[in-house]
Amino acid sequence: MPSRTRRLSDRIVRPVASLLLSVGSLEARATSSADELVRQAQAHELANEPDTAARRYTEALSIDPSDASAWLGLAALRLKLDDAGEAERVYTAALEHVPTLAQALAGRARARWQLGRHRAAEIDMDRYAAATDDATATRELSEWYAYDGRLPAQLALWRRMLATAMERADGRGAREARTMVLALSVLVDGADPATAPADPDSTRLALAAIARRAFANPRPP
Repeated sequence: MPSRTRRLSDRIVRPVASLLLSVGSLEARATSSADELVRQAQAHELANEPDTAARRYTEALSIDPSDASAWLGLAALRLKLDDAGEAERVYTAALEHVPTLAQALAGRARARWQLGRHRAAEIDMDRYAAATDDATATRELSEWYAYDGRLPAQLALWRRMLATAMERADGRGAREARTMVLALSVLVDGADPATAPADPDSTRLALAAIARRAFANPRPP
């Protein structure tokens, strides 16, 4: 009886195992094909053949919709071609297929900024910066806030950077963040009637002017 049960089990298990191996092999081949198409797309970009590069990226995604390199490559290509609207659409699709793809958030933020959708861009970049602690992205976001005159948001951002730098015992980062916090505190106090005195004295006004020249960035990035 045990022998008979074993034979029956073998008849069931072996075909299932074979099927699983076949599926795994197909997935591996699909991934390999998608990777090769991405490499071809990158080569066409270098050769200044954007249309062919875009087709290769799209072909890679038709094989493997979770291929992060293909999504990022295609979206970055659209952004490089000054098609910010299409770049935003591709980055959004990338996040739908690969929700953990943080780089797509930063890319979509830059696309939205180019489209003039500054508030949406700032939200995306803030989410990306908070999730990754990317100092470059945080500084870029700070410049966006300054450009839009959103000093309280810029101040909150640098306070967060100061807290992070102190946690990491990053002396240089903490000094930079502390300087920005002090300067922006002066600017915010001078601009916010809820926290500033009705008739700010000459010292406060002078400090605000110095801080504005030193730290405000009126130019778009």
